[in-house]
Amino acid sequence: MSDTGPTAFFEDARRRVEDALARLVPTAPDCPPLLAEAMRYALLAGGKRLRPVLTLAAAEAVATHDREAAVTLALPAACAVECLHTYSLVHDDLPAMDDDALRRGRPTLHVVHGDGLAILVGDALQAEAFALLARVPASAPVDIQRRTLQVVARLATAAGAHGMVGGQTTDLTAAGKVPGHTLILDADALQRMHQGKTGALIRAAASAGAIMAGGSPTQIDAVDQWAAAVGLAFQIIDDILDVEGSAETLGKTAGKDAAQQKPTYPALYGIDGSRHLAAEAIQRADDVLAAAALGNTRLVAIGRWVIARDR
Repeated sequence: MSDTGPTAFFEDARRRVEDALARLVPTAPDCPPLLAEAMRYALLAGGKRLRPVLTLAAAEAVATHDREAAVTLALPAACAVECLHTYSLVHDDLPAMDDDALRRGRPTLHVVHGDGLAILVGDALQAEAFALLARVPASAPVDIQRRTLQVVARLATAAGAHGMVGGQTTDLTAAGKVPGHTLILDADALQRMHQGKTGALIRAAASAGAIMAGGSPTQIDAVDQWAAAVGLAFQIIDDILDVEGSAETLGKTAGKDAAQQKPTYPALYGIDGSRHLAAEAIQRADDVLAAAALGNTRLVAIGRWVIARDR
């Protein structure tokens, strides 16, 4: 990628991911036209694209020579990450989950196409994420194939019982949506829930970029630790925006956490206390990068964006 500022990099990376997704997502006649239409409605609706941008930024950060080649090598992983993230949003919005009618500034998929098709779209996007990675050519160097397998394992773990699904299970239980089960979350339990529901994919997204670009074990570990801290800050700010933001700004329903009596960081720490926690997390992230000689990369600017964002 060209040597641009953080905002230009973010926009360039987002555009690359969206262009690639538009090319790679299934279309008719390879799948039923209605399914193709619904998948594209969910996947190509815009949004921040933070997770795939992290993949490309991490790849660039650890590249030793050709940063452009590193970013290109990480692009399929970035697309797989966005497929997984979008699948999780489609399912989270369902009436049985968070029951949301607005996502990325448009009616949610189940509002447009019904619950059944929304479930199938989520299933298809999850499968497509791994299909994208599995298409690495047999003629590719053995090292590239090995890196791809590492990424598959990380993304699968982040998406499953140890990650998003596990975190969502805790969230559903705490919200009283699992018959016969109740759960009250304290501060530690709240953090563990979000480490799975939100943080796991953010960590896997960043690590995937570092892995695909050939980062050293030390660099990959540093990127993973950085992403864990940034993921925590991201969730804290998300909770704050749910209190202070509007549907027009956020592109999704505001105030739904309070309406559903969900445990949140502002509920436990207040707005000011929550902002302080987010700032502390970003400082930890910066310290990790500095210790790994990655302190002059775009990752630092992305961390700053996470706590300054308004949507």
